[in-house]
Amino acid sequence: MRAIRVSEYGGPEVMSWAELPDPEPRPGEVLVRLGVAGVNYMDVGVRTGPAPGWTLPAIVGVEGMGYVAALGDGVQGFTAGDRVAWYYHRGSYAERLAIPAESLVRVPENVDDETAAAVMMQGLTANHLTTETYPIRPGDTAVVHAAAGGVGLVLTQLIKARGGSVIGLVSREEKVPVAKEAGADHVIVSSGGGFEERVRDLTGGEGAHVVYDGGGAPTFRSSLAALRRHGVHAFYGPFMGVPTLTPAELPNSVLLSYPLVRDHVPTPTALLTRTAEVFGFVGDGRLRPVVGGRYALADAARAHADLESRRTVGKLLLLP
Repeated sequence: MRAIRVSEYGGPEVMSWAELPDPEPRPGEVLVRLGVAGVNYMDVGVRTGPAPGWTLPAIVGVEGMGYVAALGDGVQGFTAGDRVAWYYHRGSYAERLAIPAESLVRVPENVDDETAAAVMMQGLTANHLTTETYPIRPGDTAVVHAAAGGVGLVLTQLIKARGGSVIGLVSREEKVPVAKEAGADHVIVSSGGGFEERVRDLTGGEGAHVVYDGGGAPTFRSSLAALRRHGVHAFYGPFMGVPTLTPAELPNSVLLSYPLVRDHVPTPTALLTRTAEVFGFVGDGRLRPVVGGRYALADAARAHADLESRRTVGKLLLLP
């Protein structure tokens, strides 16, 4: 098989299209033929510097969908040809993958291949952020960073589906219509901090109930300042940089939530439950992921370059 491998840290040029032995499913694993892989900022973080749980050389990528090719010993509930998807399986930029059966979910017939791949990492992240991190209630106002990006577009749609209103932040004027099409009630063009006064103006001086902040260190303090008393700052952007601060610097009247990847889907049961809800939103039309680009798997370096340029919108996908 062939896969995208990284042997040293650096720019997109360190990603090589490598010939590797086909994986063999061990007991409890399923051999999957890749259908579509998703591109995430997490993948960029793995490529550019040391990341928790990763060592080089490594095949990058953490999500996708594909087709069952073979079963390891002891696996039940899957048959050859089944369409399956996965959340956070390291090494997903590959033509063949051996994945633990408990990490796979079936893709419903009414969900196409690209949509299934596009909503796994970002859809399940957004589902957790809008239910457990801060449960959106009707009438709540949420600030969504990178509202024209993959997570931001899904967050916006899920917030609206749960009865909330959205103030979206985008980095460029041309992204404003994309965020509004997803349902954002207001869109602010901001490439860093300094948006808090505009948020307060839009909320009658009170501030937002929650800020979903994947912007990393540059947006951290403005996100705190945009909250109302006892608001929640949901900071999920560690791969974009973590700010240096002390507890004394945090406002007394706000809460800081710092969910990690394992928090979004902590158990196999959570994977099944959360995926069923996300696929349900897709099925009834309340969630429509935006595909911002399709690339050949061998051309993953160009996808990374485009993602880092901040000019793309929505989800980028890789196809073998």
